[in-house]
Amino acid sequence: MKFNEILTNWYSVNKRDLPWRHTTNPYYIWLSEIILQQTQVKQGTPYYHAFLENFPTVFHLAQASEDQVLKLWQGLGYYSRARNLHASAKYIVNDLNGVFPNTYKDLLKLKGVGDYTASAVASIAFNACTAVVDGNVYRVLSRCFGISTPINSTKGIKEFKLLAQELISKKDPATFNQAIMEFGATQCTPKNPSCHSCPFNTTCVALQKKIIEVLPVKIKSAKAKKKYFNFLVFLFNNEKTILEQREGKGIWQNLYQFPLLETSSPAQHDAVKSHLLELPVLKNMPFDLSLYSTKAVVHKLSHQHLHTHFWIINVNAPLKHGVLINDVKNYAVPVLISNFIDAFNF
Repeated sequence: MKFNEILTNWYSVNKRDLPWRHTTNPYYIWLSEIILQQTQVKQGTPYYHAFLENFPTVFHLAQASEDQVLKLWQGLGYYSRARNLHASAKYIVNDLNGVFPNTYKDLLKLKGVGDYTASAVASIAFNACTAVVDGNVYRVLSRCFGISTPINSTKGIKEFKLLAQELISKKDPATFNQAIMEFGATQCTPKNPSCHSCPFNTTCVALQKKIIEVLPVKIKSAKAKKKYFNFLVFLFNNEKTILEQREGKGIWQNLYQFPLLETSSPAQHDAVKSHLLELPVLKNMPFDLSLYSTKAVVHKLSHQHLHTHFWIINVNAPLKHGVLINDVKNYAVPVLISNFIDAFNF
């Protein structure tokens, strides 16, 4: 029996009942694939339902404001996915008259869509014979066929894509792609895979050679940098605070945050106070400064670790502009700040 037949037979018995598997609507499939990038199914499913409830069609998503989209995305991280999702929806509506791209080549024109997502949507929604290659697929193929080429190398990316394309079912590419992703997610897992019940356990090269834990091979990335963030939480008469919208192309683009003081090492009380004394918003105003928690919150991103403190600044004076404290939870903020807002009980 061929690899794709064994795989799809396994899938027919073991597949999970997931909401996006009951449709071929390209908008639904695309939405699910974007959400599930860097996100586990358990975490992503509620967001999938929430987006469809708020934006049932690509037209509704295109008409939404970016703030609405980012707020709904809050907690998923990698916020560029949400911005690209929104931008692509507007492109589909405004440039394509609402007609969803139906080929791999045209799907690649959507912001935030690369080879994997284009292959997934093209195959599942339009039955195109384009093989998906994601982390799960790399793991399955590297182990089953004993491939040690690094999966994040130029050679590895080409090698695994060609192999996946050779293996894909020409008759039912949609089922094959979903099957190999499911197999990697639930059977051939990163740690403690279920080799004893694996339909490939008599042919899997990694199992025969006892190198399951070695594959797939990945070139190690550079060590994450440490950064020191100090968020300044102003409380004017316990009525208003200050939120700023992040600009530029860095992390959390267009999300809101408390004013940020970034330092080269953990900030001391006197240094923060000196910084505050120079701010126009506090000109000639007495204030009380306190540290919310002496223990830093370490927020780990792929390329940097943020060592974060929140400083509370109480000011017995009104603030002409700013944000009502009761409205703080309505703003789209990074999960790091959202967690503080919940803990601080605004």
